[in-house]
Amino acid sequence: MASELELEMQAIDRSLLECSAEEIAGKWLQATDLTREVYQHLAHYVPKIYCRSPNPCPQKEDMVAQHVLLAPMEWYLCGEDSEFGFPKLQQANKPSHLCGRVFKVGEPTYSCRDCAVDPTCVLCMDCFLGSIHRDHRYRMTTSGGGGFCDCGDTEAWKEGPYCQKHELNTPEIEEEEDPLVHLSEDVIARSYNIFTIMFQYAVEILTWEKESELPADLEMVEKSDTYYCMLFNDEVHTYEQVIYTLQKAVNCTQKEAIGFATTVDRDGRRSVRCGDFQYCEQAKSIIVRNTSSRQTKPLKVQVMHSSLVAHQSFGLKVLSWLGSVIGYSDGLRRILCQVGLQEGPDGENSSLVDRLMLSDSKLWKGARSVYHQLFMSSLLMDLKYKKLFAVRFAKNYQQLQRDFMEDDHERAVSVTALSVQFFTAPTLARMLITEENLMTIIIKTFMDHLRHRDTQGRFQFERYTALQAFKFRRVQSLILDLKYVLISKPTEWSDDLREKFLEGFDAFLELLKCMQGMDPITRQVGQHIEMEPEWEAAFTLQMKLTHVISMMQDWCALDEKVLIEAYKKCLTVLMQCHGGFTDGEQPITLSICGHSVETIRYCVSQEKVSIHLPVSRLLAGLHVLLSKSEVAYKFPELLPLSELSPPMLIEHPLRCLVLCAQVHAGMWRRNGFSLVNQIYYYHNVKCRREMFDKDIVMLQTGVSMMDPNHFLMIMLSRFELYQIFSTPDYGKRFSSEITHKDVVQQNNTLIEEMLYLIIMLVGERFSPGVGQVNATDDIKREIIHQLSIKPMAHSELVKSLPEDENKETGMESVIEAVAHFKKPGLTGRGMYELKPECAKEFNLYFYHFSRAEQSKAEEAQRKLKRQNREDTALPPPVLPPFCPLFASLVNILQSDVMLCIMRTILQWAVEHNGYAWSESMLQRVLHLIGMALQEEKQHLENVTEEHVVTFTFTQKISKPGEAPNNSPSILAMLETLQNAPYLEVHKDMIRWILKTFNAIKKLRESSSPSPVAETEGTIMEESSRDKDKAERKRKAEIARLRREKIMAQMSEMQRHFIDENKELFQQTLELDASASAVLDNSPVVSDKTLTALGPAQTQVPEQRQFVTCILCQEEQEVKVESKAMVLAAFVQRSTVLSKDRSKFIQDPEKYDPLFMHPDLSCGTHTGSCGHIMHAHCWQRYFDSVQAKEQRRQQRLRLHTSYDVENGEFLCPLCECLSNTVIPLLLPPRKIFNRLNFSDQPNLTQWIRTISQQIKALQALGKEEGTPHTTSSKNSENMDEFQLPEGFRPDFRPKNPYSESIKEMLKTFGTATYKVGLKLHPNEEDPRVPVMCWGSCAYTIQSLERILSDEDKPLFGPLPCRLDDCLRSLTRFAAAHWTVASLSVVQGHFCKLFASLVPDDNHGDLPCILDIDMFHLLVGLVLAFPALQCQDFSGTSLGTGDLHIFRLVTMAHIIQLLLTSCTEENGMDEESPAGEEESAVLALYKTLQQCTGSALKEVPPGWHLWRNVRAGILPFLKCSALFFHYLNGVPSPPEMQVSGASHFEHLCNYLSLPSNLVSLFQENNEITKSLIESWCHNIEVKRYLEGERDAISYPRESNKLIDLPEDYSSLINQASNFSCPKSGGDKSRAPTLCLVCGTLLCSQSYCCQTELEGEDVGACTAHTYSCGSGVGIFLRVRECQVLFLAGKTKGCFYSPPYLDDYGETDQGLRRGNPLHLCQERFKKIQKLWQQHSVTEEIGHAQEANQTLVGIDWQHL
Repeated sequence: MASELELEMQAIDRSLLECSAEEIAGKWLQATDLTREVYQHLAHYVPKIYCRSPNPCPQKEDMVAQHVLLAPMEWYLCGEDSEFGFPKLQQANKPSHLCGRVFKVGEPTYSCRDCAVDPTCVLCMDCFLGSIHRDHRYRMTTSGGGGFCDCGDTEAWKEGPYCQKHELNTPEIEEEEDPLVHLSEDVIARSYNIFTIMFQYAVEILTWEKESELPADLEMVEKSDTYYCMLFNDEVHTYEQVIYTLQKAVNCTQKEAIGFATTVDRDGRRSVRCGDFQYCEQAKSIIVRNTSSRQTKPLKVQVMHSSLVAHQSFGLKVLSWLGSVIGYSDGLRRILCQVGLQEGPDGENSSLVDRLMLSDSKLWKGARSVYHQLFMSSLLMDLKYKKLFAVRFAKNYQQLQRDFMEDDHERAVSVTALSVQFFTAPTLARMLITEENLMTIIIKTFMDHLRHRDTQGRFQFERYTALQAFKFRRVQSLILDLKYVLISKPTEWSDDLREKFLEGFDAFLELLKCMQGMDPITRQVGQHIEMEPEWEAAFTLQMKLTHVISMMQDWCALDEKVLIEAYKKCLTVLMQCHGGFTDGEQPITLSICGHSVETIRYCVSQEKVSIHLPVSRLLAGLHVLLSKSEVAYKFPELLPLSELSPPMLIEHPLRCLVLCAQVHAGMWRRNGFSLVNQIYYYHNVKCRREMFDKDIVMLQTGVSMMDPNHFLMIMLSRFELYQIFSTPDYGKRFSSEITHKDVVQQNNTLIEEMLYLIIMLVGERFSPGVGQVNATDDIKREIIHQLSIKPMAHSELVKSLPEDENKETGMESVIEAVAHFKKPGLTGRGMYELKPECAKEFNLYFYHFSRAEQSKAEEAQRKLKRQNREDTALPPPVLPPFCPLFASLVNILQSDVMLCIMRTILQWAVEHNGYAWSESMLQRVLHLIGMALQEEKQHLENVTEEHVVTFTFTQKISKPGEAPNNSPSILAMLETLQNAPYLEVHKDMIRWILKTFNAIKKLRESSSPSPVAETEGTIMEESSRDKDKAERKRKAEIARLRREKIMAQMSEMQRHFIDENKELFQQTLELDASASAVLDNSPVVSDKTLTALGPAQTQVPEQRQFVTCILCQEEQEVKVESKAMVLAAFVQRSTVLSKDRSKFIQDPEKYDPLFMHPDLSCGTHTGSCGHIMHAHCWQRYFDSVQAKEQRRQQRLRLHTSYDVENGEFLCPLCECLSNTVIPLLLPPRKIFNRLNFSDQPNLTQWIRTISQQIKALQALGKEEGTPHTTSSKNSENMDEFQLPEGFRPDFRPKNPYSESIKEMLKTFGTATYKVGLKLHPNEEDPRVPVMCWGSCAYTIQSLERILSDEDKPLFGPLPCRLDDCLRSLTRFAAAHWTVASLSVVQGHFCKLFASLVPDDNHGDLPCILDIDMFHLLVGLVLAFPALQCQDFSGTSLGTGDLHIFRLVTMAHIIQLLLTSCTEENGMDEESPAGEEESAVLALYKTLQQCTGSALKEVPPGWHLWRNVRAGILPFLKCSALFFHYLNGVPSPPEMQVSGASHFEHLCNYLSLPSNLVSLFQENNEITKSLIESWCHNIEVKRYLEGERDAISYPRESNKLIDLPEDYSSLINQASNFSCPKSGGDKSRAPTLCLVCGTLLCSQSYCCQTELEGEDVGACTAHTYSCGSGVGIFLRVRECQVLFLAGKTKGCFYSPPYLDDYGETDQGLRRGNPLHLCQERFKKIQKLWQQHSVTEEIGHAQEANQTLVGIDWQHL
C-alpha cells in the first residue's frame, strides 16, 4: 500500500517539477482574463500537491507548492526570477522606522515605566538592548503571543522612541512620502493584479462554508472519493477527554492520540482519518456521541473533501506568502493594503479585510493567527492604512464583539484582541471618539450583553449559570477596550471631542445607574441565611470599572467646561436614583442640646441596604475636582451648588458606613460569608479608591454644607444610638437593667465605630481637593502608615498601595524620603524601614488600617516610644488645612452635639462602675479632643491681624455643664481621670492633652490683650507633681532597659551557641569521645608524630563510648557483643563527581562494580542525620510506619513525602529522609589484629608472600572445583603444592559480633547494593561487599572535594552528623567482610591485587589508566583481612595496610606521569634541582624506556614534580580521612587549621616519605617489573598514541552551569527554544537543567517518555540520565528552581535571581529586572555537592502538604 502511494507521489513530483515558472508567468502576462487563468492553474495543481496522503508532510508540500504555484506569481510580479527581483526591490526600498516584530509565545517583552505612554507599549529584546530605556526603570514580561514591538512609534514613547537600529531609518523630512514612488509603473500594475487575485482566492477559500464542494471556478473535472475527518479545537473539552475519544473513534494508540490532540490544540484543527465518505462519517459520529453531554456541546467535527482541505492549506500558505513578499518593499505593502480595504461589489463590509474580520469566529485557530499576522505586517505597519483599518474596526465593533461572545476561543486568538493596537494610540483613539463615537459604542455594546435587570432596572447577577458566567468573563474585555481608549488623556480639547466625550459620559452614567444599589441586602434575624447570595459578579464588575471611573474623572478634570457639564449630568442622574428618597419612610424630628433637625425614619438593621453606589461616589469625586481646580470659586453661578440637598447626598454613603459598623459589631452574623467578603473588598486596596474613600468624601461634602449639629444627630439616628445620647442618664438606666450582654457589647462597638467615623471625617484631608496637599503627600502618608506596622519588602508595600491604570503606585518617587532600605542576606528579602523622624506623622486612626493592622501599628509605635524613653502617648498628628470648599468641616469638633457626646462618655469613664463603656471609646474621645486642640493651635499660630479665631474649643471645654445637673467641665473630668488607677494606659495621652491645653491658653493670652484671671496655682502644683512622677518613671525605665539589654545579650549568646552547635541540640549523644575531630582530652602526647597506619601506627588507648537511643532513651555502651545501635542513614546514587554523565549501566544484573573508572560516572553516596537508635527500636518503628502506610493507602490515595515500599522512612527525631541504618561499631581493626612477633617484611617480600598465598587459594579453588575421590588424594595434592609458611587456608575465623550487629551489617550492606545497582535486595550476591566499599570511598571523595572547594582544612571541625556518618560508614565497610562469604571476599582481593601485581589467572583486568586509585585502595585494605586471618606467619594487618597503600600510591604516581599534560609554562623556573626533581626525572626516563619512548620529550623536573604533587594531593587527603576513621588515630594539629597545602604533614601522617618518588628507589628490585607490566597494557599504548583519552589529574570539581547575570538573556534563550518533538513548536514550559545546561520541554504531553513502565515528563526522564534520579532545574518562564528526586518527590526552591529590592519574583509577576545573586546560587550548588537535594525536598514536603499532591513525574 505504502509503496504504491510513494510511487504515485514520485510520479506526481516528476510531472510537477517539470513546470517552468517562467513559462507560466509568460502565459499569464499575455492572458486577457488573468483571474481565470490563475484559478485554472490552481484548480489543476493544488489538489495534486496538498493532502495526498493520510499523514501530511508539510515541508515537502510547501516545497513543491513554492516551485509550482508561488514561483510563477513571484516571476510575474518581478518580471524576472525572484532571486534577483526581490533584492532589487529591497534595495530601492526605504525601510520602515517601525520595528513591527510580532511576538511569539513566551518571548520576553520590555516596557519602560518612565517613558512608555501606557503599559501596552513594549519593545522586543533586540530593540530594548539598543534603546535608552535599558538604563531606566523597566518591566520585563513574557508575551502571550500576538502583540508587536512598538519601537519607532513616536506616539508610544514619551522619549527615546527609536532604538539604535531603527534610528537610522527616520526620514529627515517629516512629511509622509508615498512609498509607491520607488516602484515602476508596471510593477505596480502587476502586483496590484496578482495581489487582488490571490488575496481574493485566500479569503474566499478560507471563509467557504460548504464541506464537500468547491467554489465553481475551482471545481475539478473528476472528483475522487477521498475525504478527511477534520477535528476542531474548542476550549471546553480537556486533553484527556479528546485523547480518550480519539482512541475509541479512530482506534489509534495513545501516543498517536496525544499527537492529534497536541496539533488540534496548537493549530485549531487536524484530520484524524482519511478515506471514503462513509469511513470518515463513522468516525465523526463516534466522536460526537462521546463528547456531548447535557452541559457541553460536542467537539466540532467536519467531514471535508480532500480537495477543499488542499485548497484551504494552500490558502494559508498564500497569506503567509503575501506577508513575506510585502516585507521586501513598503510600496508592495501599500498596494496590499489598498487591495485589502477596497470596497467589494456588495457595498458595506464587503472589502476583503472586513470579510475576514467578520468571519473570524468561524475560522480555526491556525487560520486566524495566519491572517492576524498578515494584518499586523501590512495594515498596522502602514500608518495611512492603519487609520482606515481602525475606522473599519470601529464600524464593525459591535458585530465583532457579538461574534466573540458566541465563540469559545480565548481572546488572544480573536480578532477583537487587535483593539489594543488602535485604541491605545492617542491620535487614533481621539479620532475614533470624535468620528465614530467609539466611547458610546463600547459602553452600549457592554450594556447590551448584560441584560439581566431587576424591577428598578439595576443589574441582577442572581443564580448565574455556568454559561452566563463564561459570557460575563468575555464581556469584561470590553471594559479593557474602554480603558485603552481613555488611557492617554487629551491635552487640548476641540468642541467635537467635548461633545462626544460628554455623550460617552452619559452612556457611562447609564451604566453606573444600573449598578447604583444593586445586590441589596437585608439583615437576617432569627435564623442563618440558607444560601449565600451571588456577590462576586457585582464586585468583579466594580473592580474592573475602578480604573475606568478614575480615568473618567481625570478626563473631566482637564477641561473646566467638561467638568461643569459632567457634574450637572451626574447630579441629575443621582436625583433620578434618589427619586423615591422619602417615599414611604415617615419623617421624624430629632433634637439634642437645643438643636433639632427633620429627617426620615430608617434603620439599616431592618431595611434593604446596598454597598454599590457608583453614582454617588462619582459625584463625590467630581465635587473634589471642583474644589481642586478651583472651578467652584471661579464660576459659582454655573454650578447647581445651591440646589444640593446635603441630607440627600449623605444618606446612602452613611448607610453604607453604618452597615460596616454593624457588621463589625456582629449584628449581621447570620448573613453569612458573602457579606463579610463584600465588606472586605469595600475596604480592600483594589476597590477602596472608588468605594470607601469616596463615601468618606461624600460625607465630608455633606458636612461642609450643613449645620454640624444636624449632621451629628442624623448620624446618631442612623447608627441607632440617638436614644443613648439624647436622654440624660440613659446609659445608667441601660446598665442597671440587666440587659442582654450582647446588646451592651453591640452598642459599645457602634459608639466606637461612630467616633472613628468622626475622626476620619475631620482627619482625612490628604486627597488633593479636600485638603491643601498634592498627590505625593498622599502616597507618603500611605507608606508611612504601612511601615509603621512593620518593616516591609518592596513588593508588599506595592501591594498595599493602590495602582493607577498604568500599574504605577508612585511609590518610588517618595520612598527615599520616608524610609531606609536594608539589604537581604542569604535568605529573606530586602526591607524598607521607616525613618524615625516620620513617626510624628503617625495617626493611630488612619482610615486604611484594618482592625488587625491598627492594633499591630499601635503596639509597634508604643514599643518604639518606650525604647526611645519617651512617654507612650500617640497624639493626633498636625494636619494640613482644608481647601476653602471644605473649610467649615472643622466646626464639627466644637459643635454642641459633639461636646455633649464627649462629655457623656467622659462622665461614664469618671463614674466607671455605673455605666457600660469601653476603653477604646474613651481613647477615641481623647483622640478627638486632641485633634480639636491641634486644630485650634494651628488657627492661632496662623491667624492674621484682622481675623478673629472662631474656633474656641478650649473655652468650651472649660465651661461646666448646663444648669439642671451641673456636670463638671470636660477639662475638670480629664484632670480627674488623669489619676484614675484603672486608666494607666491612657495617662500619657491625658497628660499630653492638658499640656497642649495650657500651651494654647498661653498663645491666646499673648495674642489677646486682656489678661485672663485664672489661678495659676493648680497648674504649678500639677507640674511639680508631674516632675516628681516623671523622675520616678525615668529611673524605672532605665532599670527596665538595663534588664532588657542583659536578657537580650543572654538570649543572643544562647542563640549563637545553638547555631554553632546545631548538631548537639539535635542529638542527645553523650559521647565521652570528643564531639568533633578535635581532641580535647586526648591522652596522646602531641610532640610525637602521629601516624595513621602501618606497624608504626600511633596507639590510642580505647575510649569507651556510651550512646542514648532516641526512641527509648536508654543509654548503652557500644561493644562487640552487645545489642546493635544504629544511625539513620540515606543511601543514594550520585553523579555529582562524574566526569562522564552519558555512561550508564546497561544491564545491572550482569554489571561488575569491582573497579571504579576514574571518571566516577556514578557512585553511591551515604549520608546520615546522626541520630542513634537501638536496632530493635528502629525495627519496631519501621514496622509501624509500614503498617500505617498500608492503612493510609486503603483510606486515601495521596503520596507521602517518603516511599515506604522502597524502605524509606523519616528519622523519628528530626524527620530527615532516610532509607536504611548504619550500625555503630568499635574500630574493627583492633578486633582482627593479632600480635606481630616476627620482623615485618619489606614491600618486595610482602608482595611475594601475598602472591604465593593467592596462588595457593586459587589452586585450592580449582581443587574444590574438580570432583575428588578420596580425602587422602586431596591432602597429597596439597603437599605437592608448597603452602607458604604459616598460611592455613582451611582456617575459618570466628565472627566476634553479636547476632543483632551481624543482622544490621547485612541490612545496611543489602541496602547499599539495592540502591547502588537498582536491583532487588539479595544479601548473598557477591557484589554486596564491593558496593559497601565503593560507597565508603565515594562518600569520602565527595567530602574531600567539598572541603577543597571551600578551602577548609582537612581535619577542621566537621559537623557532628558528618563526622559520625563517616566514622560509622568506614568502620561498617571494614567489618562487613565478617558477614560475607570468606571465599568471595578473598576472590575480590585477588582480582583487585592482580590489577597491580599481575598473575596468570586474571587476564581481562582494566589498565592502570582506567582504575580510580582511591576506590582500589579502599577495596584492597578492606578485603585484606579476609586473607590475613588465615596467615599465621606473624605479619601484622598494619604492615599489609602500609604496603597496600604504598603500592597503590606508586601506581597512582605512574598514572599521573602518564597522563600529565606537558604544556610548557613560558616561565622557566630554573630552580636548583632538588632530590625530588631529579628522582622524578629518573622515573620519567624509566617510563620512557618501558613505553618504547611513546612518551613525549622530557619536561623539566620541577614541572613534573609540581604536576605529581598537585595531582596526588586529593588522593592523599582522601586516604588520610580514610585511615583516620578506620584506625581512629587523631589527626595532627597542624592539619586542623587551614593554611598552605599540608603536603609534608600528610606524608608523615600516612607514613610516606615526603619525596614520594623514593618509594620506587627503596623497592628497586620489584618496581621495574611492576612499571613494565603496567605500561605494556594495550590500552596504555593506545592512549599514548592518541587513539583514546584518559582522565587527567587533579580532577576539576564539578560545578553547576554558569548562569547569565541578567535574567532576560535566559528568557530570550528559552523563547528561541522549540520543543524537540513537536516540529518547531515553541515549548510552553522551557526548563533548564542546572547540572548540565540542557534545555527541556517540561510539563507537556509532547515530550513525555516511558521510564520503567510509567509515562514521565522530560525533566523526570532527564534526572535519570543526568543525575541518576536527582535533578536541579530552573523553570525559565516561572523563574523558579525545581528540585526533583525520583518520580514522586519534588519541591520548588527560591531562585538565585533577585531584583534591585532584594526579592525573588517567582512566576515573573512583577517584572522587575532580575540579576543573579552569586551567594544564593552558591547555596544551591552546595546543596547539590553535599547530596542534600533529596533531604531538602523531604523537609519541604513535610512542611507543606500541598507539594505532596503534585504529580512531579509529569514535569
